[in-house]
Amino acid sequence: MANVPVPITTTAAPAFMSGLQRREDGLLLQLSSAEIAQIEALAARLGLNGLTDDSVGAVIGRPVRIAVLDASLLARQFWLMLTVLAPSWDLVAALAAEGGLPAVFWAGPQRSREPTRLRLGFAGQTLSYAIELGYRVDDQTSAFALDPEIKREWIWAGGPFHPRSLLVHRQGAVVERCGGGSMRLAVEVSPQESLFTAVSDPLEAPEVFRLRRTILSWRFYDGFRTDPEAPARQTRLATRTPSLAADGADLAAAIQTIVEIGDRDGLQRAIADAFGGCRLVVDTSQPRFRLTLQQPGLLRALDATELSDGTLRYLLLTAALFSPRLPPLLVLNEPENSLHPDLIAPLARLIGDVSMRTQVWVIAHNDALISELDRVAGCRTLRLEREQGATTIPGQTVLERAAWRWP
Repeated sequence: MANVPVPITTTAAPAFMSGLQRREDGLLLQLSSAEIAQIEALAARLGLNGLTDDSVGAVIGRPVRIAVLDASLLARQFWLMLTVLAPSWDLVAALAAEGGLPAVFWAGPQRSREPTRLRLGFAGQTLSYAIELGYRVDDQTSAFALDPEIKREWIWAGGPFHPRSLLVHRQGAVVERCGGGSMRLAVEVSPQESLFTAVSDPLEAPEVFRLRRTILSWRFYDGFRTDPEAPARQTRLATRTPSLAADGADLAAAIQTIVEIGDRDGLQRAIADAFGGCRLVVDTSQPRFRLTLQQPGLLRALDATELSDGTLRYLLLTAALFSPRLPPLLVLNEPENSLHPDLIAPLARLIGDVSMRTQVWVIAHNDALISELDRVAGCRTLRLEREQGATTIPGQTVLERAAWRWP
């Protein structure tokens, strides 16, 4: 059984929600065929800069909704979605690292004889997206016959899909704008290339540009390395770093950025709370910054290479959570790994504080962390179970499920 605490604020809207409080956005789904051509202008005026607490779509439940393949874990599918949309994405390599398409396909009883497909999607309050992948069929004798291909992609207005709300559709090698006089946006698109890569002109396709920008603003931290060769233990040339990198390689620069333009005092209080009066110091005397931890009673500070795995991991999580540029969606996958039990409560308090300023998802298996997060105001805990290959929420009725319809 997987436990998924989801602390999200209900007391104040984060900054990224400015301009997104128009609940009448759903009217986009009621436009006539003649009005569909006006969707781009309507979307631009709405300012599509992020996701609201209840904007991400389908299986998980209210108010947080996300559509994922039943046979796979939430964290894996979310990471694959980010990979599709990253500037230098390599979806084939990402799927191969996860075990290939067979590792993410439905593993339960077969429901039909239709071609096997992997579908990923999310529903936003203003724009939504879905992608469908499958095996290549043109050359079964190739050594690369199991490489995944992008079959179709969709972008539509509003949350629940309706054919009249479709804005952009990609089928095979062709990407088209839909409604009121369709127009081809790209042709001869590679089967391994997303429409977000093939279509990049913000004037020609503003909805593609806006949606890509929104998703790229999400942050997903999974599996920080803490071994002796971990990037976070090495010194590196430093530049201002408002957001910690996914591998934590710029930890020293991220900490120094928080000290200069972020919540410096809050950062030091969090470190003192977790490590009994310790203090972080960044040596900036050289172009390659060096992170150290000062402990009471020690005559010298400890270098990053000397820190325990749990201590380094906690510093990485702290740097991510104290980012001066918090993302509209921050996902932490099993942050409790390698942490000392005494660090669980401070971590939960830190996550709770950050959840009052942005949306935070935590995928966790540690009962102590889950219990601590349950005490956070506005925390919504969802416990997932595996049933015949499907991920389900125990006790959830059909009427309680978030609305989702695949294109």
